[in-house]
Amino acid sequence: MLGGVTCTIPSDRTFAAFLFDMDGTILSSLAATERVWAAWARAHGLDVEKFLPTIHGRQAVETIRDLGLPGLDPEVEGAWILAREMEDVGGIEPIAGAPAFLASLPPERWVIVTSAPRELALRRLAAAGLPASRTMITADEVPNGKPAPDCYLLAARKLGVAIEDCLIFEDAPAGIASAEAAGGEVVVITAMHPHPVETAHFAVRDYVGLTVYLEAGRIGVRSKT
Repeated sequence: MLGGVTCTIPSDRTFAAFLFDMDGTILSSLAATERVWAAWARAHGLDVEKFLPTIHGRQAVETIRDLGLPGLDPEVEGAWILAREMEDVGGIEPIAGAPAFLASLPPERWVIVTSAPRELALRRLAAAGLPASRTMITADEVPNGKPAPDCYLLAARKLGVAIEDCLIFEDAPAGIASAEAAGGEVVVITAMHPHPVETAHFAVRDYVGLTVYLEAGRIGVRSKT
């Protein structure tokens, strides 16, 4: 129930491609991510409880830069965060139903679009037992991270499809804003949200009740029930 309305994916519409955020959307890395960032925040005198909600869905360097802390080099601090995140993959697992859902998609028609650097994305996907997409857009490839639309526009361009013809799966506010700015249709995955999500977009908890269908070379999704 979202904002008093039950929201479901448009089963009567098909798309050229599906685009997926990674963390919180196809895999859960929340515990590992927050362990690393909490240690960093404490070391720099930040209020951990207030700070942690601001990190999700964004590039580490941009999160640090926006803090404006004196004497800190965002690139150096971002490299420290990356090194710790590469080490800590404890508890990373797929969002329920994601492995089967991704496996049912034509491999040339879906893309992971993440704010993580490529090496971290591959590390987390391996930890979760999920495949990398043939085409993958990571933080290394776009000058402006989410909530800017650059990453999703690049994904559509690499696939040779219109972004308006893409279904984008997201979970975090920055990623949702990025997908909106790009112009794609948005589905919000709510599995990692501890509280009900207020959104105007289609929303589902996970992929367990969803099934993919192909129609005239295009992709659609339906509820199994």
